[in-house]
Amino acid sequence: MTSDAFRRLALTMPETLEVGHMGHPDFRVGGKIFATLGYPDERWGMVKLSPEQQEAFISADPAVFLAVKGGWGQRGATNVLLRKAKVAIVRTALTAAWRNVAPAKLARRVNVT
Repeated sequence: MTSDAFRRLALTMPETLEVGHMGHPDFRVGGKIFATLGYPDERWGMVKLSPEQQEAFISADPAVFLAVKGGWGQRGATNVLLRKAKVAIVRTALTAAWRNVAPAKLARRVNVT
């Protein structure tokens, strides 16, 4: 997967905006970040998962998913190694991250799978 493919997938999530933040693009719904590109460098994306979701994704594909270092990682921030990632699993991770931060009314109204 490329960073452009990650970007396209993130932007398919309803009401998602791409915004620059701390020198790299992030993806937001309802003003909250659910994914970023370029952290810690251009090889990576990040999805904002719950700790339980993070554990499941890392277990499913440890060559692709890695907890972000420090406290953010302990709270579920999960790096995605783009060059090893497949579209289907990244789409699933982005959907979970989107649902984690989307306003409840929007998440109920929209069928994102």
